[in-house]
Amino acid sequence: MEMNFEDKLAELETIVEKLEKGQLSLDESLELFEHGITLSRECNAMLKNARQKVEKLIEEDNNLKSEDFALPDDTIKGHNF
Repeated sequence: MEMNFEDKLAELETIVEKLEKGQLSLDESLELFEHGITLSRECNAMLKNARQKVEKLIEEDNNLKSEDFALPDDTIKGHNF
């Protein structure tokens, strides 16, 4: 079963915390970093897909009204993806 966005983001945050502690071997750090990059790309793709769905839902008479929306700060915790 594929992980949902929230689960992927939580795992990514755990990876960041482990890497920030600096107590892992180089090999462990690289492995976690690679997995983190994969999760980050997957989260970005999911957000892009969600944005496209929102834009499609608010489309009126072939005139797209693009409305930005933001996740609560506590969801991303200051990480740029």
